[in-house]
Amino acid sequence: MHADLVFTGGPVHTVSPARTRATSVAIRGERIVAVGQDEVRELIGPRTEVVDLKGKLLIPGFQDAHVHPVGGGIELGQCDLSGATTLDEYRRRIRDYADAHPDAEWITGGGWAMEAFPGGLPTAAELDTLVPDRPVYLTNRDHHGAWVNSRALQRAGIDARTPDPDDGRIERDADGSPTGMLQEGAANLVGRLLPELTLQETIAGLLRAQELLHSLGITAWQDALLGELGNLKDPTPAYLAAAGDGRLTARVVGALWWDRARGTEQLDELLARREAGTVGRLRCTSIKIMQDGIAENHTAALLTPYLDGCGCTSDNSGISFVPPEELQKYVTALDAHGFQVHFHALGDRAVREALDAVEVARRTNGFSDTRPHLAHLQVVHPDDIGRFRALGASANLQALWAAHEPQMDELTIPFLGAERSATQYPFGALLRSGATLAAGSDWPVSSPDPVQALHVAVNRRLPEAPEGTGVFLPEQRIDLGAALAAYTAGSAYVNHLDDETGTIAPGYLADLAVLDRDPFAGHPEEICEARVEQTFVGGVRVFSR
Repeated sequence: MHADLVFTGGPVHTVSPARTRATSVAIRGERIVAVGQDEVRELIGPRTEVVDLKGKLLIPGFQDAHVHPVGGGIELGQCDLSGATTLDEYRRRIRDYADAHPDAEWITGGGWAMEAFPGGLPTAAELDTLVPDRPVYLTNRDHHGAWVNSRALQRAGIDARTPDPDDGRIERDADGSPTGMLQEGAANLVGRLLPELTLQETIAGLLRAQELLHSLGITAWQDALLGELGNLKDPTPAYLAAAGDGRLTARVVGALWWDRARGTEQLDELLARREAGTVGRLRCTSIKIMQDGIAENHTAALLTPYLDGCGCTSDNSGISFVPPEELQKYVTALDAHGFQVHFHALGDRAVREALDAVEVARRTNGFSDTRPHLAHLQVVHPDDIGRFRALGASANLQALWAAHEPQMDELTIPFLGAERSATQYPFGALLRSGATLAAGSDWPVSSPDPVQALHVAVNRRLPEAPEGTGVFLPEQRIDLGAALAAYTAGSAYVNHLDDETGTIAPGYLADLAVLDRDPFAGHPEEICEARVEQTFVGGVRVFSR
């Protein structure tokens, strides 16, 4: 029988354990039927589509193990501040968007960088000069805080007498008045007032995101938050609609949000959502637990306190959103029901609390194939590196963050201190320990482009870094093969798709991407120059440049 599609003229990077290479791959239907050299050409028939790679690299499709596509897709249609880092550019975009949408009740969007403002703290006064007549709500690129104007503060009734919520902080001036920056849960005080999006608007955001992700070679992902959080509405209905009628072409695992204001009484509800959420290419089999915040606003949970602006020890060690004893109970119950747990764990205390919870679950329930994973891992205590392999917990890396840039150098390192800063993003140590590495972008927090993430994982420098920028903790660099495996086979493992995807092998699904060059053949500093030319899911071309 002839093949429907044949790639020839390699190279083909199979991401097999032996890192074997081939030059030709044949596909029949949605699956790979042959991988090899010139002999594969025997499967070419009169109706076979032949793709001559001409030296371009064929790889398994990328899989993003931690991403927020619906939110990212929606933001692309709002006041989009992403990709810029200067206040002047933010002023221009906000003013232009407000002028172009005179009938909008609210001005919403986000993607601004904290480095553009002194101390990472924008003010309502700045927004008031741009949009004085309507409330404005703009999340930062980390989505752990919101910049609002005075109209928005007034709508929410926030003033000097308003207490901070347990899970957040209202930034204030000397007399206690709110300045316009709301951290973590405090953002919800305004966010809950935003106009609700329609289902069609949410589906449009999902499909806009899917188109972008396919153009970057991404064939599968894990959505890191299905549920409601503050002003974020549950994207599950959009997924169900798109999965039900075939518009969802990617393979998606949904991480159902664990409501930290509730306890195990939500288990029955989550079990029902898991059953209802298995439609087409959607499977809602994971649970997202957000254990802490972020380092830049000092809400990441640390084992010892942050330093203050003078370099002295402060009284703040960040926030553990779920008490450790409760976390152990919840994770054990979820594991017993066969759920994967997907942790947001950024500070070293949060990482340890998450690993402790996995350890208790393993001890109580025995080892099972639930494949828990910890995302972000900015600060990891050396004592906890080996626990990932021992506990079967995967390390979910967001490699673009592991580099010198203003947010790291001005808002993070000075407040962590030199010793603790040296434990950031320990990719090399985790790899050497035998941990399973997966990879994701956290888009729209940062770029969803896997190639740019591979570049930073290998070089520990941003592609656009000014000349003279140092390598960030060079001992934590990993080689391109390991980084690519994390973004393909490793994420496939996390997504329970590794028996059919993540590797180019006979019998596997033809989820593939073609790069315009072979980055293994060039200098590591040139990895970022590679671009995706074609993307296939199940043998069907979903993107062509």
